[in-house]
Amino acid sequence: MEIRPMQPADVPLAQQLSDDAFYEAALLSRRESDPPAQRRPPARAASWITRTMEFLATDAQGCVAAHDSEGLAGFAISVRREDVLWILCTFAVRPGLQGKGLGKRLLEASAAYGSDCPRWMLSASDDPKALRRYRLAGFDLHPQLMLHGEVSRSSLVAVEEVREGTSADRELLDAVDRRLRGAAHGRDHDSLARMGTLIVDTHDRGYAYAHSTGPTLLAALDEETATRLLWECLARTEGAAQVGHVTSANQWALDVGLAAGLSLGVEGHLGVRGMAPPAPYLHNGALL
Repeated sequence: MEIRPMQPADVPLAQQLSDDAFYEAALLSRRESDPPAQRRPPARAASWITRTMEFLATDAQGCVAAHDSEGLAGFAISVRREDVLWILCTFAVRPGLQGKGLGKRLLEASAAYGSDCPRWMLSASDDPKALRRYRLAGFDLHPQLMLHGEVSRSSLVAVEEVREGTSADRELLDAVDRRLRGAAHGRDHDSLARMGTLIVDTHDRGYAYAHSTGPTLLAALDEETATRLLWECLARTEGAAQVGHVTSANQWALDVGLAAGLSLGVEGHLGVRGMAPPAPYLHNGALL
């Protein structure tokens, strides 16, 4: 088994491998109350490839791949932000190879890129083998809830003091990020902007990216601002909605989601090292 720096030719293969691995994990861990496990649709697969190519261009040292006689066997992709925060963006091993030590080797190879960063973050599934690996790597694991279903339109709250943002707001966004997680998203806002419409608090106290299915990221300096932003995101949903990555530090999001008629479910874990779970904050699964 060879572990080496990831190459551009690996990225489409990694997309398919990760889709296979995450779909299998979702089937195994799915509870009756959870939404059905789904494959990554073509548009999201294309977005995954675009985003990963960007990671490879900017953070090549954090991107590693494993190969065996059958081809790509696994990979890990990580980035650094402002020399403060190391983020494991995505990590997968070919189904059938779990539990054989490959994941540990990939994680160690990718994590070397962030060895001098004081803060680390990752978003994890419910896979017990992966969770064990993360805990052994020093991460505190925080279970997450999610809210899902169709928003009750009659329950929507009229929201004021928010506006649509532009690239001119990047300094504000980065300042909020630094307060909450220690480091700015920086160039990751280009990827986030492709995932949803930027909404900004008119008092410069928070922002969110609103997609037709719900927020893809929400960050605020206080719960009142976070609550307004989440209501605005829910008002913009079409059909089934989902509010994910709700840690115990973000009870305010549960209150909004339940008031909007959404159902509760369980969704993975936030892993942090050298920091507490950010709040008020709903992280993005890949960009944290």
